[in-house]
Amino acid sequence: MDALEAIFTRRSIRKYTPEPVTAEEIKTILEAGMNAPSANNRQPWHFIVVDDRAKLNAIMEVHPYSKMLAEAPLAIVVCGNTTVSEKFWQQDCAAATENILLAARALGLGTVWMGVYPDLQRAAGISKLFNIPEGFQPLSLIAVGHPAESKGRVERYDESKVHKNGW
Repeated sequence: MDALEAIFTRRSIRKYTPEPVTAEEIKTILEAGMNAPSANNRQPWHFIVVDDRAKLNAIMEVHPYSKMLAEAPLAIVVCGNTTVSEKFWQQDCAAATENILLAARALGLGTVWMGVYPDLQRAAGISKLFNIPEGFQPLSLIAVGHPAESKGRVERYDESKVHKNGW
């Protein structure tokens, strides 16, 4: 699948088959995440790959919008090192998250992005669950798996939101 097709057909998938995500697929999507743009090339991202069923279930106890993890075989927690990129870690980690979503789509996998930061209660729960050290902050949580639902392309282009040379 080419890049534009992945972008235009990426949708939030919340139903998954039990088929596991392969180690090769995981590496590919993490490589894509690590190839995201980064302010001053600080690359503050760190990734927690979660395939332990008990941990996936525990996430659902601390993140109120993570119920799809009951079916998903994998989750990725995207964290930022706030000590190497105090100002832009959120943007860098958001770019890494989007790259992961698009790479997964290109491989035929389904994903859904769940926000963690700046909800401090959610971030604290995820940090505690995964023993995330001080100086690191979880930004997002991504469910990953083989989709058990199919969603078509949605046209989201809105000309009224395009401004030229000023508002």
